Amino acid sequence: MKNTVCLGQPSWNFASNRVTASITRRGGHLAPVRFKLPHGIVEPFAVAPWAEETTASRLIPLLRALRGDFFCAPFGGNDTPYKGEQHPPHGETANAAWKFESLKKDESLTTLHLSLTPKVRHGRVDKFIQLRENETVLYCRHVISEMTGRIPIGHHALLKIPAVPDFGNFSTSEIRYAQVLPSAFEQPGQGGYSRLKPGAEFSRLDRVRDATGNHTDLSRFPTGRGFDDLALLVHEASNDFAWSAMTYPRQRYVWFALKDPRVLRSTLLWMSNGGRHYPPWNGRHFNVLGVEDVTAYFHYGVAESVGKNPLNQKQGYATSIQLRKDCPFTVNYIMAVAEIPQGFDKVRSIIHGESHVTLISTKNHRISIPLQISFLHKR
Repeated sequence: MKNTVCLGQPSWNFASNRVTASITRRGGHLAPVRFKLPHGIVEPFAVAPWAEETTASRLIPLLRALRGDFFCAPFGGNDTPYKGEQHPPHGETANAAWKFESLKKDESLTTLHLSLTPKVRHGRVDKFIQLRENETVLYCRHVISEMTGRIPIGHHALLKIPAVPDFGNFSTSEIRYAQVLPSAFEQPGQGGYSRLKPGAEFSRLDRVRDATGNHTDLSRFPTGRGFDDLALLVHEASNDFAWSAMTYPRQRYVWFALKDPRVLRSTLLWMSNGGRHYPPWNGRHFNVLGVEDVTAYFHYGVAESVGKNPLNQKQGYATSIQLRKDCPFTVNYIMAVAEIPQGFDKVRSIIHGESHVTLISTKNHRISIPLQISFLHKR
């Protein structure tokens, strides 16, 4: 299968009758993705504004390709070496060149298979992305094999929020614990600005303490212009699945993600709204929400996530996974979109049947779409 250049990056294209998708060869970044809904085409994922600039070639691969959703192993900045390992930011899976294995298509299912052989920690990662006919769903599976030791992992979805007031309404399943990044996320002396209070704990998305002592609402986007912030949400692990959802009432659709919370323990929210004034960001990366489903200690990296930290010691929540050479580790993840009726403001809950899910709004509107939730637990 030949690469085509899509928004500055060599990419592979694949499609079903309801979804058209591109994935970059470098880093395996999944975007653009276009979903065909009854009222028209929607495209929820963000792409870095410098994607097609000539200067992008000088950036690290992660930033050169930055878009959509990508898999991180190990997740995080990885500035601190770990047992002699120095991983790139978000791991080789988000930076290195993936190998095309196959594109299989039958009457109901399209499956793209890519593979990667990491060099820093030897092993193999296989990426499978499936599309089903008549569904507006992305089924993502990553299988880590022939690798040992502990690492943090995560998916890193980037959503583009249209630049109008109160455009997107964010919600999640039950939160067990939530905290703003303990250290300063941005440094004003380096041209970066944040507004949330470092280390602030919270139990409600609409009441998060900022640096001035006031409260910020993280359930309504875009957030205040001129700031980049990071906050972690830990979900209930006893449930069959956990979810995050962004509702766009004016565009009449909802994007949502489903995960197994025993595999991806937390959700890291990266609120990027023009708070970075250093290259390549230059104040132009705005109205972007990163919904990063992870097992990690914030974005720090492998050394901090594998070692003792307040989240795994004081709170008792996992911040890394154990890999064994003779036992492949599978990470399944689902992203989907659905059309919503007028008055559907925010997702309150998601329930599932055998081959569909139903989203219920805070005003008790209900929508159902075909979706195979059993995929989350397949190995």
